[in-house]
Amino acid sequence: MTIGRRSLAEAYPVLGLRIVAGPIESAGMDDDTLMALANLAAEGIHGDDEMPFLHPWTRTPAERFHLHYLQHHWSVRSRFTPGAWDLDLAVRYEGELVGTQGVSTRDFLATRTGETGSWLGRRFQGRGIGTLMRQTLCAFLFDHLDFEQITSSAFDDNPASNQVSQKVGYRPNGVQRVPRNETWVSSNEYLLTPDALVRGPELTVTGAEPVRKLIGLE
Repeated sequence: MTIGRRSLAEAYPVLGLRIVAGPIESAGMDDDTLMALANLAAEGIHGDDEMPFLHPWTRTPAERFHLHYLQHHWSVRSRFTPGAWDLDLAVRYEGELVGTQGVSTRDFLATRTGETGSWLGRRFQGRGIGTLMRQTLCAFLFDHLDFEQITSSAFDDNPASNQVSQKVGYRPNGVQRVPRNETWVSSNEYLLTPDALVRGPELTVTGAEPVRKLIGLE
């Protein structure tokens, strides 16, 4: 049997995905982009006395930080299956790399839901970019990947992330205690449905159909 040759983006279609919405471009991450993102994250995402992430990856020792970042995303690629996948996209604002926006889901074909997550370089925060990048991804998930609901969560002491969820149209969906720094912190849970989404600029999407096939929709 002859299988035939394929390009890297044909073998892993996430690399060929591109979503443009006004000044925002979200796209699959090749290794050069991953390295640029690692360098951006190393510049800083939050204050030394803050921790907005459930897994405190930003506190990885400096000598291992870049490799750890690369290894995480390489592992995301390697375990991508229709039954369990993370779609992580690099985000550019007016052509400049600013951070990442993604969604994580398990058993998607049954549940049609997933949880969004993101980070934004500290020097780009406070300019409404986080809201635009979340609006862009959520519109794409509903319109092109057949999501029926999207969840998100944010620590109670992370007002910026909570505000983004509220601006985009997520509704409160409970509060949980989660561990942090050998104690606990309140995590606000949110739920978004297509009718509640506060949309941003219109999307222009390329590469969606191969991604649909990758996750078992076609």
